Amino acid sequence: MLAFAVTHGMLHFELTATYEIFTAPQLDYDVKVCGNGPVRVGRFTLEPDLPLDQLGRADTVIVPAIADVDEPIDLELVQAVRAAHDAGARIVSLCTGAFVLAEAGLLDGLRATTHWAHTDVLAQRYPRVEVDPDVLYVDNGQVMTSAGKAAAIDLSLYLIRADHGTATANTAARRLVVSPHRDGGQAQFVLAPVPSDEGHPLTELFGWALTRLDQALTVEDLARQANMSSRHLARLFKAVTGTTPLQWLHTQRIRRAQELLEMTDDSVDLIAEVSGMGTATTLRRHFHRTVGVPPDTYRRTFRPVGGRQ
Repeated sequence: MLAFAVTHGMLHFELTATYEIFTAPQLDYDVKVCGNGPVRVGRFTLEPDLPLDQLGRADTVIVPAIADVDEPIDLELVQAVRAAHDAGARIVSLCTGAFVLAEAGLLDGLRATTHWAHTDVLAQRYPRVEVDPDVLYVDNGQVMTSAGKAAAIDLSLYLIRADHGTATANTAARRLVVSPHRDGGQAQFVLAPVPSDEGHPLTELFGWALTRLDQALTVEDLARQANMSSRHLARLFKAVTGTTPLQWLHTQRIRRAQELLEMTDDSVDLIAEVSGMGTATTLRRHFHRTVGVPPDTYRRTFRPVGGRQ
């Protein structure tokens, strides 16, 4: 049995999308929805097939995303998922469903992921979990986690591939009109926002630096422009951006390269020069390491159909 563990306050996209995937006629999963009474999922009311205490009968338990990670997690859900794990079930979380697994102690000492917007919260709340913000999903054997939204589909296809083979997974992907496997991780979908708190001593510096990304800026250059010591600048950067001045510059250069790949026909050589990466070789190396895919792959993925907007 493949069981969806549901409770009030879950998101319907991951739940309904993966439910449709696993109930496809060509698959032999015995799919059940387990929950205690009618469950409100977004604007829809769901009638479970079985109560939560029946999760222990499942071979695979899927925990969909919870809508608000700041709300207390349903204790009955946590206990039922933990009991299913102890009974030998494979436990799979989708998006913020990872918080349920973490609350149940199933991610302690393991690598895990969730939607990139919530990875910091997951890591802070559950310090024994090794949170990876860049991947689409993580397979720890009996416990698996996926990143946000469409990554639930990626993990579902991965499970089908593991259970039924590549051919069946490819057939399922074609039916969904999606790729059987996506390159890279969720880092390629994460925006790198520039703090813009007016009146903050770094606000003008951010704008100044962003117009000079093609130049070889140093920490001393930034400190001089901000009229402060390098040490004080480093402290402010850490407080505002969570990183160092040079790492912030690196992130902004990668983001500039992303924008140019999306919006222009410029060559990788020119983009490397304009973004401050110097050479195409350097850009490719750092871009792949940071975003998870090469620049050319990123451009094919995010380039508007028909070229320039």
